[in-house]
Amino acid sequence: MGSKSVEDLLEAATGVHFSGFHMNDLEARNSRVEQPTTSTDASTHTQPFVIGVAGGAASGKTTVCDMIIEQLHDQRVVLVNQDSFYHNLTEEEIMHAHEYNFDHPDAFDTEQLLCCMEKLKHGQAVDIPHYDFRSYKNYVMPKRKVNPSDVIILEGILAFHDPRVRELMNMKIFVDTDADVRLARRIRRDTVEKGRDIRSVLDQYSNFVKPAFDDFILPTKKYADIIIPRGGDNHVAIDLIVQHIRTKLGQHDLCKIYPNLYVIQSTFQIRGMHTLIRDAKTTKHDFVFYSDRLIRLVVEHGLGHLPFTEKQVITPTGSVYTGVDFCKRLCGVSVIRSGESMENALRACCKGIKIGKILIHREGDNGQQLIYEKLPTDISDRHVLLLDPVLGTGNSAVQAISLLIRKGVPESNIIFLNLISAPQGVHVVCKAFPRIKIGQLADKKCNFYPRHT
Repeated sequence: MGSKSVEDLLEAATGVHFSGFHMNDLEARNSRVEQPTTSTDASTHTQPFVIGVAGGAASGKTTVCDMIIEQLHDQRVVLVNQDSFYHNLTEEEIMHAHEYNFDHPDAFDTEQLLCCMEKLKHGQAVDIPHYDFRSYKNYVMPKRKVNPSDVIILEGILAFHDPRVRELMNMKIFVDTDADVRLARRIRRDTVEKGRDIRSVLDQYSNFVKPAFDDFILPTKKYADIIIPRGGDNHVAIDLIVQHIRTKLGQHDLCKIYPNLYVIQSTFQIRGMHTLIRDAKTTKHDFVFYSDRLIRLVVEHGLGHLPFTEKQVITPTGSVYTGVDFCKRLCGVSVIRSGESMENALRACCKGIKIGKILIHREGDNGQQLIYEKLPTDISDRHVLLLDPVLGTGNSAVQAISLLIRKGVPESNIIFLNLISAPQGVHVVCKAFPRIKIGQLADKKCNFYPRHT
């Protein structure tokens, strides 16, 4: 139903089928939810990760939500059910409740739902109504107090129907279960749990449930980022969804703006080295030593994102080991002069690697002029590691990357390595080259390194 497939939840869409679930450019959708910001003040409210789970009645939505919540046990997660926001029925409607269409969009108080979701997303506690299906009222039972959380899951058959509600979501999941399976589950549930006879269940299904699914629920499938066939039985899809959520929760705010921005998880070792190189009292010798260590980490991590091929080798014991073969067509390009400080780390990681040079001369406050370049003649056939430890305004980086592209290097073949980056530079480079992938090194205030361009 119009949803593109992906091979990996953490990467952009590739158009191949994988593990029975699909993803429709999830990262690009996330980038529209968050607004650009350069502020990292600790007092700034951290936006929660909002997940919408839609699908037909008895498709397994609740099971999917329960599995996600169970695996995110170390995160604050709150579940909001669309069923809590049914309109109160009038006395006349109650008398003919068996003829009331609870699967129609008009059956829900979407304005109240939207108000509650807006407040939760902005860090405010809300009182969620508890709809009583015996009295068809939402004030008979006490309301449920819900506090702000790291993850908010909105579950309901028409969770994607209203565009205002959809815009609040960072991830949209559609649980796609066969109609016969859904009907069988509904018959079992209504006859056993609600004491209804099969005839009334089938009449309601034919008159309301199936037409509402075809007219209102199924069309919202096109808005889904991820489509999960078989619902809770699809453990592979659930595991990958949880992995993706964990990745997004651990990312810097800029990662939520740019889907190509990734985080190198911080450790006390990395923070300690950052502390030393930022300390005005640190000696020159120690500054060079610890900067080299950090640069080596950046280079190693960047190399981990080069393409690879599978390779089998025979071990000394005679057994077969299936591993990977390094990318052979590779070169480095340093932006003179600061980029040269990263060359030793690259040479230590890549034996005999060719390294080209780019010198960019700044003229005035606005203009920049390239005055020197010495690059391998076959650079267009290579993957390029562009070296510049400091990404400031981003103007020099844009000019260097533009030069490589003019030399025939595909944008996807460039890995741009930085030690320290300013948010302004990240904005400039990512906007000029939307396919660039940037990862945060360690310091959550301003240090990033761009990876693939």
